[in-house]
Amino acid sequence: MMTLGGASIWSDISYDSLVDAPNGWILNPQNNYLILFERSKKFARKNIKVYTHLFYANELGEPGRLKNTRLHDLVSAIETWNELMAGGWTEVKTNFKN
Repeated sequence: MMTLGGASIWSDISYDSLVDAPNGWILNPQNNYLILFERSKKFARKNIKVYTHLFYANELGEPGRLKNTRLHDLVSAIETWNELMAGGWTEVKTNFKN
């Protein structure tokens, strides 16, 4: 909600639609876990959801067996991405074939 001259003005603009969802692979500092962040195509633009797929990584830093999958709202996905990156995870530019 925004206030202008004492009057309340409701905006139809969604915070979710102004922010890019985290997308891609990140690898933990020990090189034994990979997480794939991918935006769900099932939800509307105003209700962005992001899947995270946690994989065990092999000795080459490639995804092996899937450990779990979770569905996050946009804010939660961004917070998770930022916390992991601050904790030493690194983005992997390789596009692994699933």
